[in-house]
Amino acid sequence: MANQPVPFSILDLSPVPQGAAPRQAFESSLDLARHAETWGYNRYWLAEHHNMTGIASAATSVLIGYIAGGTKTLRLGSGGVMLPNHSPLVIAEQFGTLATLYPGRIDLGLGRAPGTDQRTMVALRRHLSGDTDNFPRDVQELLMYFDDVRPGAPVQAVPGQGLHVPIWLLGSSLYSAQLAAALGLPFAFASHFAPDLLWQALKMYRTQFTPSATLDKPYAMVCINVIAADSERNARYMFTSMQQQFINLRRGRPGPLPAPVEDIEALWSEGEQYGVEQALRMSVVGDRDKVRAGLQAILTETEADELMINGQIFDHQARLHSFDIAMSVRAELTL
Repeated sequence: MANQPVPFSILDLSPVPQGAAPRQAFESSLDLARHAETWGYNRYWLAEHHNMTGIASAATSVLIGYIAGGTKTLRLGSGGVMLPNHSPLVIAEQFGTLATLYPGRIDLGLGRAPGTDQRTMVALRRHLSGDTDNFPRDVQELLMYFDDVRPGAPVQAVPGQGLHVPIWLLGSSLYSAQLAAALGLPFAFASHFAPDLLWQALKMYRTQFTPSATLDKPYAMVCINVIAADSERNARYMFTSMQQQFINLRRGRPGPLPAPVEDIEALWSEGEQYGVEQALRMSVVGDRDKVRAGLQAILTETEADELMINGQIFDHQARLHSFDIAMSVRAELTL
């Protein structure tokens, strides 16, 4: 694979910048997806979050349909659907519908976290005892709904049955890595915000992988942040929006994506700085040369089969330019 570029994909939280509204976030997501399609990105995934005024992708499957309808070839999917919030049958029907409307273009990435706080979990009508413990059973139930029709099956996903929608397991710990290995499913690690267990999870997934009807060998995708600009200074300036977002999360005050600032040092304490820098350390920030070197280092260290790129950038045009720069260096990278 040394001479074949690793596929690049995009993770989009459909960010809502300060002063904007969710509709503008949706329009920006569609515009980015259309550009991603022309640039050659492999997948475009949207993430489920709730009760966060800076993230507009709560109704993930609905937004996937909107973007799929505005693109032609790009793979669309979830990064991810938080399965404890939903019944497997409902998700099978939603993604079976998407796969029927947009055949060969839909992925279903599954997460085990709630994607929100405890009060919002109650509002989502979740049973708060034992749901995450049911995750392996729920994943297997979903796989059954997408499998070939079984004569006499009392419950079928319509549409969904027989469509074999690709299922991915997502995580930031060893749990999903181990489950993905046991079930023979592709695995994506969320190192863009929780990198601590990345290498342990990749090793566990690869060494414990059991071939399945889905995969004959492990396939690991690593998600990172990339903030690219024409100069190091501009990239660092743009990165302060994401840094502020993480400061606000730690203070319990999530909100719209903040505008960038010249002096991030004035906004955080030493403890906050340490926490944010640890959480975001799998971030490549800089000009084209620095981005190329950073991406090469990550590929060399992780041996990822695919890279997924997140980029929370306040200005939409700057965000487009960042993803353009990231893709422009892909052909120069080796694994």
